[in-house]
Amino acid sequence: MTRQQFQKNLRALFMRHERLIQRLNRPLPGGNGLYQRYQSPVLTADHTPVFWRYDLNPQSNPHLMERLGINGVFNPGAMEWNGKIILMARVEGLDRKSFFAVAESPTGIDRFRFWDYPVVMPETADPDINVYDMRLVRHEDGWIYGLFCTERKDPKAPRGDLSSAVAQCGIARTKDLLQWERLDDLKTRSPQQRNVVLHPEFVGGQYAFYTRPQDGFINTGSGGGIGWALCNNIEHAALGEEKIVHDRKYHTVYEVKNGLGPAPIKTTKGWLQLAHGVRNTAAGLRYVLYAFMTALDDPGRMIHEPGGYLLAPQGDERVGDVSNVTFSNGWVAREDGRVFLYYASSDTRCHVVTTTVEKLVDYCQNTPPDPLRSAACVNQRINLIRNNLVVSGSGQ
Repeated sequence: MTRQQFQKNLRALFMRHERLIQRLNRPLPGGNGLYQRYQSPVLTADHTPVFWRYDLNPQSNPHLMERLGINGVFNPGAMEWNGKIILMARVEGLDRKSFFAVAESPTGIDRFRFWDYPVVMPETADPDINVYDMRLVRHEDGWIYGLFCTERKDPKAPRGDLSSAVAQCGIARTKDLLQWERLDDLKTRSPQQRNVVLHPEFVGGQYAFYTRPQDGFINTGSGGGIGWALCNNIEHAALGEEKIVHDRKYHTVYEVKNGLGPAPIKTTKGWLQLAHGVRNTAAGLRYVLYAFMTALDDPGRMIHEPGGYLLAPQGDERVGDVSNVTFSNGWVAREDGRVFLYYASSDTRCHVVTTTVEKLVDYCQNTPPDPLRSAACVNQRINLIRNNLVVSGSGQ
């Protein structure tokens, strides 16, 4: 390739990238009255900067090849920052290792642009093999915390077993999202601990955690459910007994696994909670999002538990590295009551839906709970139909 052709191809790369960044995200027609979906993902592998993936030096890369490719961008934490919305995305390279990177948008629904450098996350004495799925929490103690999964090879695995892993909760904190202080990994009684969320306020003067105890890396075993526990020291956080806030139940959307997504949103009616639920199907595991509310005076006590799921993958969202999955660990509630709920589809890309605090509270308070039996579900639906026919004047 001549130098002239190299520069032409390089300009074309940057132009394609800029067109993607500047693309407006159109709302999709229709909907369910609760939230607005949008036409395009907000972040994909192609949104990562060209200079993250290509060596731009014609001497060392004369064919302008991609040297360090990106496989996916997904499972972002989220927060408001200096009047904009930032996503703390999980970026996965072609080598399967994940890292954290900040993308910023003026609108929250499009024009997300990554900061120049990924996050440099300090390691502990026992280095992480992989880190992912950060929950960003602005705590009342003045720090911004990042809670994430730290994964290491299982030291007890038999020789030759290169897939067994141990997952625990890593904890770091920052004031500016640039410099991070790594704290001790969370200590619990559970052999495996993923999807841990820090409550944004002190509870009785203590730090409060939502947990997801598991016996195995994939299977919950005798563990599972969304737990709740307190501790005094965040720098060396250790939890005792974990009270289960929301347990798994047979033949529900969360029968196999469930775990909290982002930190809850505080409202006058209680704490809005977003979680993921997993069930088994003939095609494998299916991940959906569901919502519930806990009490203002006791964030570990359920007060509203609407039945079914809030959001599931649709269309192209069902296809990806881990198909049929929606997963969220980030949402933002703005002062005007709008809520931006960010979710990943199939461990590949990031999306947004928009709604309001008012709508989410209404949904949690007034959506009937799951009666857990087909006959009871039919009766529930018949009552809705009968009431609607009376209201419309069509009842017989």
